[in-house]
Amino acid sequence: MRRRGALGPGSEPFSPIADFGFLSDCETTALMAPNGNVEWLCLPSMDSPSVFGSILDRDAGYFRIGPAGVEVPAAQRYIPGTMVMETTWWTRGGWLVVTDALLMGPWHHETERSRSYRRAPTDYDADHVLLRMVKCVNGNVQVRMDCMPVFDYGKLPAQWQYTGQGYHEALATGAGHDLDLHLTSDMNVGFEGSLATARTLLKEGESRFVALSWSSHGAPQNLKEAQKRLRWTIHHWQHWLDRGDFPDHPWRSYLQRSALTLKGLTYANTGAVAAAATTSLPEAPGGDRNWDYRYTWIRDSTMTLWAFYTLGYDWEANDFFHFITDVAEESDGRLQIMYGIDGRSELPESTLDHLSGYDNAKPVRIGNGAYTQAQHDVWGAIISSIYLFVRKRDRLDDRLWKIVVTQVEEALLHWREPDCGMWEVRGAPQHFTSSKVFCWVAADRGARLARLRGADEAARAERWQAAADEIRDDVLANAVDERGVFTAHYGSKSLDASVLLIPILGFLPAEDKRVRETVLAIAEELTEDDLVLRYRAEETDDGFASEEGTFTICSFWLVSALVTIGETERAKTLCHKLLSYASQLQLYAEEIDAHTGRHLGNFPQAFTHLALINAVMQVIGIERGQRLFPFA
Repeated sequence: MRRRGALGPGSEPFSPIADFGFLSDCETTALMAPNGNVEWLCLPSMDSPSVFGSILDRDAGYFRIGPAGVEVPAAQRYIPGTMVMETTWWTRGGWLVVTDALLMGPWHHETERSRSYRRAPTDYDADHVLLRMVKCVNGNVQVRMDCMPVFDYGKLPAQWQYTGQGYHEALATGAGHDLDLHLTSDMNVGFEGSLATARTLLKEGESRFVALSWSSHGAPQNLKEAQKRLRWTIHHWQHWLDRGDFPDHPWRSYLQRSALTLKGLTYANTGAVAAAATTSLPEAPGGDRNWDYRYTWIRDSTMTLWAFYTLGYDWEANDFFHFITDVAEESDGRLQIMYGIDGRSELPESTLDHLSGYDNAKPVRIGNGAYTQAQHDVWGAIISSIYLFVRKRDRLDDRLWKIVVTQVEEALLHWREPDCGMWEVRGAPQHFTSSKVFCWVAADRGARLARLRGADEAARAERWQAAADEIRDDVLANAVDERGVFTAHYGSKSLDASVLLIPILGFLPAEDKRVRETVLAIAEELTEDDLVLRYRAEETDDGFASEEGTFTICSFWLVSALVTIGETERAKTLCHKLLSYASQLQLYAEEIDAHTGRHLGNFPQAFTHLALINAVMQVIGIERGQRLFPFA
């Protein structure tokens, strides 16, 4: 789709993935490039089609505000404790600060019910407004605003018209598209085809605002109202963070930013946590491992619940838990590996061939065909999540027990079959070791839950425990090589980072020699510059010939596994190194190129931040004489 000489960023290089800022109002998300461009915004929810999509094609829509003629900012940061970004610019004439936020406000539905909210309403709600504030803090700065929406993933250019009496309100529509965008500003707005633009000279102490809104909630109408609503949003995020329980430790800021990121990836209407905010950011430069991660994976549930519970966010944990149990009840026993954030089960995959892709990485995919795969970790994930939830309450009601029975029996019915594994390989199904381990988790935790039901379920508990023992014996007989190291799947000699979960999940005690040998083998043989690969691509039939970067979640798993086997100094050293790879805003993509430090894959990645929380809390616990085995 790229057109040479186009307006805006058409000929600009793509910003490194790690340089993007992340905004959220817990219904939609936005990515901010360092040059002041909003390059990714999907409306009205985070898995809707994009209106600004230039992160995937330089002509797929953008929204920039900043000093005219200056692209590189002096600094970027989050206002502490918030999801509100500040970008500071130096120009020859003065200094400018741009503040960006997806606004939050009080609960809106006082006289009518929301059509999409499935969780208990709170005191706050998304305002459906992207607010951009500019302030000259020194000298004089010429400011330019350019807003060019392109609806439906870059297919429909906007048509602009004025809606107010002057030049301060405008409406963007797309032919045949039912989403209206309202632009409100105290700058004078003009149109150049599908581009809305404004220019103004700001002097020291002067401020302006631009607001883009997409619902009946309405945008600020003047600077004073914009400032008030921005303060409300800042205080909202700071008050939310204050609810958390964070250790007084030098790594606390990483835990707090990870917590804020997970909250930002949570779809408030249902409680689902999206795996990432983006689609098709490549796992290798120019590669074809490009996937849509704007959905929620059942396998993420246990770590998500543990992270939220550990940091004191029981409400968020419970909302996600109830989303999981909702889809489990609706599945009639056939639980999928992933769902839409609204709970939908159909996620058909297609390619957007009109988009050039991030830095020419094609194809660009929407939807995710993996939702049809058989992945046997799903049963262990949901049973382990129920087990965590019940441990917090010491009560297992009939509704949850019915789900437990259904899902454990599904695991026992299918555990002997091959599957696609937790990495969702698109090659031939295998008897993946981690899948068998998760089936063991389903039976083992299911037996523990059955015992909570008392004498009436004693026979079932005994049968499930016997099945768990059988699964473990099968794994030990078929997934351990002559060195005493767990392999990727039965009949394989290759390593796979997913087996790092064996000590974390309590499949075997940390003192077991096979556990220790496996962890150390992965640390020595499945790493690049200490960072962990999922597997060696040349040794695994995953359906692709291309390479990929190291998986950051696996590196954090290695930290946790090293802690469990007593290699505490090595764990601390690796954890410190991994934290040094964070972006300047303390965000992580899915992968890291170990040789360059470049972030790869979708961004920001929930699973990475979940593993960070687990690893950091494990290391801090060891420093304080506490051994944590959260999933055992």
